[in-house]
Amino acid sequence: MPFLSIPPAEPVIPPTFFEKLSRAALERTTHTIIYDGRYVKIAYPMGDVSPYIGVCTDVVVRSYRQLGIDLQKLVHEDMKRAFKQYPSRKLWGLKKTDTNIDHRRVPNLRVYFERHGESLVVTDKAEDYRAGDLVTWSLAPRKPHIGIVAEQFSMRNPQRRLMIHNIGNGPVLEDMLFRFKITGHYRYKPEGFEDE
Repeated sequence: MPFLSIPPAEPVIPPTFFEKLSRAALERTTHTIIYDGRYVKIAYPMGDVSPYIGVCTDVVVRSYRQLGIDLQKLVHEDMKRAFKQYPSRKLWGLKKTDTNIDHRRVPNLRVYFERHGESLVVTDKAEDYRAGDLVTWSLAPRKPHIGIVAEQFSMRNPQRRLMIHNIGNGPVLEDMLFRFKITGHYRYKPEGFEDE
């Protein structure tokens, strides 16, 4: 009687840190969120506004938080060490850090990612943007925006990845990478977070 030969299973490759980040951001699109950026007092560390409200930065903060990374604390601690490197005085007239709002402002996140992550060259080549990358835009003067690059690709251009962001209608997965002027391109993984 012949025996059945089963081919070896393909090895399972665990997701990278950046794939996990992109998937955490994609999960944010399943939540109904009212766009509301008003100033709110929140806990520290691991503080958050109501889970039913949020802005573009909250997509980033909550996605990292799902991986156990508290950008509220990290940004605050870095601002305490290097306040003059951040635009808080110039843009908002602040003289000290504020754990309620600092991590929810795109200009502050840009400085943090420049100081602690990889600051990548901004290009118009779709293939330069990888899943889990962070992109900032200028929607209009003094209207910065931020989003996370998704694993999924555009149907219109199979080289261009979709973006996960909240521009006013809650977190969405959208083909909008080059819709606005890109002001920053970052790749941020905190020290100690290795791919499994």
